[in-house]
Amino acid sequence: FFHGASLVSAVSRALEETQLGPEFLELELTESIAMRHVETSIEMLQELRAIGIRLSIDDFGTGYSSLSHLQRFPLNMLKIDQSFACDVPHNAANVSISRAIVSLAHSMNLTVLVEGVEHEEQLKMFREQGCDEAQGHYFGRPVPAEEFVQQLTWADTQISGRHAA
Repeated sequence: FFHGASLVSAVSRALEETQLGPEFLELELTESIAMRHVETSIEMLQELRAIGIRLSIDDFGTGYSSLSHLQRFPLNMLKIDQSFACDVPHNAANVSISRAIVSLAHSMNLTVLVEGVEHEEQLKMFREQGCDEAQGHYFGRPVPAEEFVQQLTWADTQISGRHAA
């Protein structure tokens, strides 16, 4: 498990060395780790948030979150686990659970991201539920770093109308 002070120091150094603004960095903590080390997690997250880092809890819904603990975490985003996107909108239980999670997160002023979106029908339903963001294979499959750079370069040329050298 992480050591709060050393992680915060390492992140601070990395931001300084790269001259990246902290608002452009988002760190994720899985629900299971957060719940296993509640007090340590809260302290570390408070320190990271104090320097301007955005924070999210990942894989929400797969662990055994205590809602009283969840409200103590200084989070910006809650990421709904991909298991709740499975078979949506045909799986009524997953539809109900994801709707409840979105409502809960929004009541805590958190941005909601759903993981595992694989087709347009899912995306439409999650948008209707109020999900703020989505990720998954519907938007693109994972690619090696070199291919990602090529895709960004191509997209840049399409947007700007320039031709890559």
